[in-house]
Amino acid sequence: MEESGVENGGGHLALMPSCMSSWVDNGSVESHRYYLARRTILEMLKDRGYDAPDSDLNLSLHEFRSIFSEHPDLERLRISLPLLSNPSKKIIVIFCGTDKVKLGVIRGIRGQIANDTSLTRLILILQSEMTSQAKQDLSLFQVDVEIFQGTLFLVNLAKRYASLWFFNSIGSA
Repeated sequence: MEESGVENGGGHLALMPSCMSSWVDNGSVESHRYYLARRTILEMLKDRGYDAPDSDLNLSLHEFRSIFSEHPDLERLRISLPLLSNPSKKIIVIFCGTDKVKLGVIRGIRGQIANDTSLTRLILILQSEMTSQAKQDLSLFQVDVEIFQGTLFLVNLAKRYASLWFFNSIGSA
């Protein structure tokens, strides 16, 4: 069996079978999390009837990193999609990063989307908490705003439960 060297925590090379080394992710944890979250959000939006392109849904982790880098710029991760049944209605998804979301951030977002007349819904993906002042300022938005913690999107629970239901129903048949 072919083996490859992988550096372990002490700086020494540990031998790992090559079939297993192909599963080792040498990229950043940050990019992997954003990849999983973005893909799950796109799946959710497709389920809600938005025009999520298959090319984005089927993006591999390697392709994601080549497009967005190991340390993705949050502006580039932004998603903007029309509703299939009414393309004049649009949703935007904004990733807010790891810092506490303060009033200035929310006001900045409101300023960015203020003139977008086709925007009907906004989703904010947080990785930390939002201040009470920032939450209050959300009431000034002219669109429906949803707030989610980014960790919720690392796994698509709807898919996971659907597959568990399928396998459980096969076992009981």
